[in-house]
Amino acid sequence: MKNSTKRGSVLIRALAFLLLAMGVPGLALAEESEVLGLTGSHRGLYSVLIFIISYAFVMTEEFSHLRKSKPVILAAGIIWAQVAVLASSSGVPSEEVHKAFEYNLGEFAELMLFLLVAMTYINAMAERNVFEALRAWLVNRRYGYRKLFWITGIITFFLSSVADNLTSALLVGAVVMAVGANSPKFVALGFINLVSAANAGGAFSPFGDITTLMVWQDGKAEFFDFFELFIPSVVNFAVPAAIMQFAIPNGAPLVQDEDEKVELKPGALVVAGLFALTITTAVGFKQFLHLPPFMGMMVGLTYLMFYGYRLKMFFSKDGDKFDVFEHVKNSEWDTLLFFFGVVFAVGGLGYIGYLQLASAAMYEGLGPTTANILIGLLSAIVDNIPVMFAVLQMNPDMPLYQWMLVTLTAGVGGTLLSVGSAAGVALMGTSRGMYTFFSHLKWTPAIAAGYAASILTHYLING
Repeated sequence: MKNSTKRGSVLIRALAFLLLAMGVPGLALAEESEVLGLTGSHRGLYSVLIFIISYAFVMTEEFSHLRKSKPVILAAGIIWAQVAVLASSSGVPSEEVHKAFEYNLGEFAELMLFLLVAMTYINAMAERNVFEALRAWLVNRRYGYRKLFWITGIITFFLSSVADNLTSALLVGAVVMAVGANSPKFVALGFINLVSAANAGGAFSPFGDITTLMVWQDGKAEFFDFFELFIPSVVNFAVPAAIMQFAIPNGAPLVQDEDEKVELKPGALVVAGLFALTITTAVGFKQFLHLPPFMGMMVGLTYLMFYGYRLKMFFSKDGDKFDVFEHVKNSEWDTLLFFFGVVFAVGGLGYIGYLQLASAAMYEGLGPTTANILIGLLSAIVDNIPVMFAVLQMNPDMPLYQWMLVTLTAGVGGTLLSVGSAAGVALMGTSRGMYTFFSHLKWTPAIAAGYAASILTHYLING
């Protein structure tokens, strides 16, 4: 059943992107200089097919064990080869193609360097036992199931505003698994709550979700503009949680007689403080110096480097060696390279002209509000990263309110299905069968109520 569900999800995602990319065939605008306008060509259609096939491999990673970066990087290379041939046959100077290519390279470089620093800090805090200490503290409190349901959700909501939704969900998910080992129903509901909290918490902070970061780095909104989404994000998390809490089992989990003890390693709290200082530096570079925020993050990385030197020289013991470059090495390189493939594959399709078609069909045909709400629904089927990158490449003429709306919907839309976000997919893999696609689907109406309520709240507060 699980395999068939996954295959069905892949097919739906592929068809959804095909519809998005193809748009309305009669809308090709060959006269625009920014794109080739060759969406009706065989090579153009072939490029769309290549992307769909590569994305199918991404979605079967759990079964094939083929890292998701590999097919999308290959697809990006093939698509840009088609772009080069199409441009040459159309008489487009190679310099123009190089400009389009270099634009995508700049987009990826900013995103990669920013995320590399954030991942390094997360790895360093994990190695210093910051997250293990938090997990042990929660387990030792001996709270009841309902209180744990809310506490873990709220922690995940705020944690995901500075760490990504996948990391936040996995860290707090370990707590839910530890205290709910004897209650599969609690684990299932707790994991749904974590997915909802992780996606909602990342929507109001540029540091919380890749899509939010992309909107910020692209200059569509200033850093503090995103906090307009705080209350809508809270509503998005709180509405389904309030509905699901009535299904939480009564009582408290069984715990061991002795409390679990986890000691923080030397410098743990300082590393966490340096991460906060790094975030502040990135915001300062963007807000006051008008430089890309990744530059501030790279400066922040040096904070950890110099402090790591101090730990190594004065505090390290046998078996407790702090090496910042080990944390750099252990970053999620598969994810970073996956972003490379997504940026260049979508960028190549955009240069051929498919994103222009989609923009005309959605934002000009349906209007920005309807289009942005549909973007959120689409992100429950297609990963929100290529969807948001496609929107940014379309670059529809929208006011700040609408850019905040698409940031919200793309961030939280993935909660509608368990396969709609990395947090849901990862928790399904760690739940030992207690949290499944169908256990999540059962509560999709409650999640959809939160989705609608958050959009309405955004309209009432910020519209």
